[in-house]
Amino acid sequence: MSSLKPAVFLDRDGVINRDTGYTHKLDELEILAGVADGCRQLIAAGLELVIVTNQSGIARGLYNEQDYQRFSDELLNQLSSQKVHFLAVYFCPHHKEGEMLPYRQVCDCRKPGPGMLFRAANEHPIDLSRSYIVGDRASDLEAGQNAGLKANVLIETGKAITPEGQNKADYVAANFITATEWILTDFNSH
Repeated sequence: MSSLKPAVFLDRDGVINRDTGYTHKLDELEILAGVADGCRQLIAAGLELVIVTNQSGIARGLYNEQDYQRFSDELLNQLSSQKVHFLAVYFCPHHKEGEMLPYRQVCDCRKPGPGMLFRAANEHPIDLSRSYIVGDRASDLEAGQNAGLKANVLIETGKAITPEGQNKADYVAANFITATEWILTDFNSH
């Protein structure tokens, strides 16, 4: 049996790509500066990369799972062409106030619930206690806390950082590269 590896769980919208609000159209896809370089550095250090993204726009009827999948596939293709590969991608289409009945539910996969992180650890050899999450909202960091991750990194997006987000963050990064640098320093210090 292979040994467990640490991972970096990445929120998608606002961390990997520009968040346009319920981002799902291919013409809205813009990978943020430093993401490909940072991801390559994390991979080179021996960290797995996993995307965990809330996609309540599906529950709200703003787009469907096929729209989400097309966008996700294009994002992964663009990053793959830059030598960035992800171990897995998980998404939560649910929302308790969703318009679409199959998706109107309270679930454990919607962040701040830890369901997507637990699922990743169940399906892949991931050591949650040595893993990190990078997000742009307090709910991302709370999911990391709820899953018992080593550390939570909040990325500044230009929006005001909430006190809740600040309190849940082990580090607040100006951008993806500074988040990467902090994770690598922390990871290599043990």
